[in-house]
Amino acid sequence: LEIHVTILNMNDNSPVFMQTNLTKVVPEDTKVNATILARENLSASDADLDIIFYELTTIVPGTEGYFAIKGVNNPEIYLQKALNYEKFNSTTLVLYARDRPVGSIDTTNTATATINIVIEQADNRPPWFLPCNFINTDKSICISSPYIGRVNISEMSKEPLILEPGPIYAIDPDYSLNEKIVYSIVDGDPDHVFSVDADTGNLTMNKAATSLDSYQLQIMATQVNNIQKYSIASVEIKVIKKSNYPPYFESSIYNGRVFVGLVPGSFVFQDGGDPSTPLMITAADDDFPNV
Repeated sequence: LEIHVTILNMNDNSPVFMQTNLTKVVPEDTKVNATILARENLSASDADLDIIFYELTTIVPGTEGYFAIKGVNNPEIYLQKALNYEKFNSTTLVLYARDRPVGSIDTTNTATATINIVIEQADNRPPWFLPCNFINTDKSICISSPYIGRVNISEMSKEPLILEPGPIYAIDPDYSLNEKIVYSIVDGDPDHVFSVDADTGNLTMNKAATSLDSYQLQIMATQVNNIQKYSIASVEIKVIKKSNYPPYFESSIYNGRVFVGLVPGSFVFQDGGDPSTPLMITAADDDFPNV
């Protein structure tokens, strides 16, 4: 008597990952659709020889949608959306491996692998002159206002010029890299009246200005490691006549008169003399005797 015995494979083994905890450094400028982790590094095995079904989830709020797998049976992770270091610089993914499809009524065994993603900031922004104002919601573009300064005609200052709203200063907005920046004058000074310190950005004078015409300087801030990363700021230097005297009020006391019931914006009148004459407070400056 021959007895043929067929042993049925029981689903009594869970899928197994080669590594259950991985860390991957991803450059910020990685191209969309690029592979982050290859299939062979993530595939799970199953002693029951079952087909493995994969699912990828993100557990850090606000970082969803950036990473995905190629398919339900292909655990290769790729970049689905462009990264932005300022939005987040790390996240954590959980990869599930199941021996039955999601939603199956059969007994399902599951394994998980944790993938820690660390974003590495890329050198992808030119310098910013400060102070500046952000013009977009993700704070990737910051526009500075022109700098303004004054010099006296026929007089050469030996100290760095005082500018508004502050001294010339630029930073590398790729903060974790913080590349060195140098400064130069690229336009607006044909007579070489001014110099800018390459390292500090301090603006000084080489000689006196001989005309009351203003200078419209263009200052360039350039990254030392990459001359293609640069920004230009405008600096207006107004040439004025030297002020030797402070302004002063023509009277030390002014007396005015108002009437009950006047609406806001009504004139205040002189107290004494012609009561219909508006009160005027005047100042003079001996630097301008004819004004």
